[in-house]
Amino acid sequence: MSYIISCCSTADLSKEYFESRNINYVCFHYQLDGVDHLDDLGQTMSFKDFYTALDNGAEPKTSQINVEEYEEYFTKFLDEGYDIVHLCLSSGISGSYNSANIAKELLTEKFPDRKIYIIDSLAASSGFGLLMDKIADLRDEGMPIEQLVDWIENNKLDLNHWFFSSDLKFFIKGGRVSKASGFIGGMLNICPLLNVDNSGHLIPRMKIRTKKKAIRACADKMTELAKNGTDYDGKCFISHSACYEDARALADIIEESFPKLNGKVSIFDIGTTIGSHTGPGTVALFFWGQKRVD
Repeated sequence: MSYIISCCSTADLSKEYFESRNINYVCFHYQLDGVDHLDDLGQTMSFKDFYTALDNGAEPKTSQINVEEYEEYFTKFLDEGYDIVHLCLSSGISGSYNSANIAKELLTEKFPDRKIYIIDSLAASSGFGLLMDKIADLRDEGMPIEQLVDWIENNKLDLNHWFFSSDLKFFIKGGRVSKASGFIGGMLNICPLLNVDNSGHLIPRMKIRTKKKAIRACADKMTELAKNGTDYDGKCFISHSACYEDARALADIIEESFPKLNGKVSIFDIGTTIGSHTGPGTVALFFWGQKRVD
């Protein structure tokens, strides 16, 4: 193809998966107790070590990709004669979309014959990854760049995100749960169920008592909202932060409930950028379904 597809590390796919689908990516940054790290899909710091550090009290801080980094990253493709379709982490979560657009404007002057499309994915974690996986399919089928961009804009809100956390500590730190609610929630084993709305923001939807019921509630949301219900024949991705057994329990329910699923459920780690805000204990479910309207 005459164009490349691209995203950032916050799509939370594995390095091997990105490479197998020929999806390019650029890395966010994070700090642990003031020490700089690259969000490089667990290559320089394993996810196990990262979440252990958080459990032990390490203070994380994240930083988005700046304009200069985007400019350098895009230039290598433009120099090789490729047009670019780059999707950013939801603007409801990060300002990286704005930085990428500034870089685009600067590069358009240097490469007037090249096309650069910057798209707000309105997605996060492996939901963002599921969107990238789909557009890799469309690219491989030979879809022209303008048609691909139109498809993304018309269909990205069909991507559903549902997730819960069994550890509220980092949700309290981030202000998504008050200290009082977090204390009571911890005492009562409350697992908040959240989703990503149509503007790309994380929205608490339900308070569910016990992790087992939260896992079932996620599966029920897929039954309710997936395209064609239990006849859903698309892919399903799950991501988790240091709680593989919980992710596997949800995947087992999905695979049993959706016999026409396109392959097995793919399970990925929540990366260090998203994980800095969720902490350990979060499980997220992603599938194609009803369009997000709120």
